[in-house]
Amino acid sequence: MPIASQSKPSLFLNEDQVRSVLTYADLIPAIRLALADFSAGRALQPVRTILPVATHSGWFGTMPAVYGDVLGAKLVTFYPGNAALGLHTHHAIIQLFRASTGEPLATMDGRLITEMRTAAVSAVAADLLTSKQPLTLAILGSGVQARSHFAALSHLRKFSEVRIWSRNPANAQTLAKEIATKELSAQATATAEQAVTGADLVITVTSTTQPVLVGRWLKPTAVVCAVGSCSPDRRELDDDAMRGTILVESRQAALRESGDILHAGATIHAELGDLLNGTTTLPQSPYPTVFKSLGIAVEDIASARLVYERFTQQP
Repeated sequence: MPIASQSKPSLFLNEDQVRSVLTYADLIPAIRLALADFSAGRALQPVRTILPVATHSGWFGTMPAVYGDVLGAKLVTFYPGNAALGLHTHHAIIQLFRASTGEPLATMDGRLITEMRTAAVSAVAADLLTSKQPLTLAILGSGVQARSHFAALSHLRKFSEVRIWSRNPANAQTLAKEIATKELSAQATATAEQAVTGADLVITVTSTTQPVLVGRWLKPTAVVCAVGSCSPDRRELDDDAMRGTILVESRQAALRESGDILHAGATIHAELGDLLNGTTTLPQSPYPTVFKSLGIAVEDIASARLVYERFTQQP
C-alpha cells in the first residue's frame, strides 16, 4: 500500500516505539522483497560512506537510498570497544522522507532496526539455501546478533540442535540456557570447531579481525551466513571457507567492503536478489555455500517504511 499523500507532522519514534510495531513475521517478507527489488534495479543507493573515528576506534557511516515511494538515510556508528563497557556496539538514526515531494515523514531510532533487519536478511538467505528438515545450527558469537539471528531463523526453520561458541564462554553458556527448551538441545562448546563440525547452518556474528571459522571444519553441504565483519580490515572466515559459492546483498558493496572476500580473493557468484528473482541458480559445488552479509541501505529504508506504516495505522 502506498504511503498516504496527505501532509502530516513528521514523527519521532524511539526504540521502544519501533519495538512495539516491528515483528519478524512482517519484516522478513519486506526484506525479501527489498533484496529482490535491489538486484532488479528497482532501488537506488550508493555504497555507504564510512568516516573513521580513529581516536575512539570506531566509525561513522551514512547510508542513503531511494526505494519506491520513500527515500531516506541511516546514520550509523560502530564502536567495537563498547562491548567492554556494557554498551551496544552499533547505534543509528534513520530519517525517512516521501519520495514524491521530499517531505520528512519520520525520524526513528535505527539501532533495533539494524539488529532485526540484519537477522532478517540471514533468515531470507537460509530459507533459500537450506533444507526444510530440522537443522543443526552453529552460532559463533554470543551477543545481540546471535540472539536476533536465532529469533529470526526460528520463524522459518526448526532446529534439532544449536551449538554456540564465543570468545567469552560465560556469554555462550548464558545464551545456550536462553535458547534451550525441552524440545531443543542448545549447548555452549569449548571450541569453534566443536560448534561447527557437522552443522547444517553456521552463523558467524563476531567482531573479530582474524578468522574464527576454518573451512576444513565445514561439511560440503553446509551453509554459512557470515555477518560480523563489515569492513575491509575485518574477516571471520579463512581462505578455505571462502572456496565455495559466494553470495552477497550487493556486489558493488562487497567488492569494496568485505574483508572476507577481499583477503581471500574470492569470486562472487551472485547477489541474493538474483536468486530470489530467478535470474541465476546455484552451481554444483563440492564446497559450502557462503552468504556474506554486509547490510545495505535499502534494507534499512524498507524496514523504516514498514515501521512507519505500522505505527501510523494503529488505532
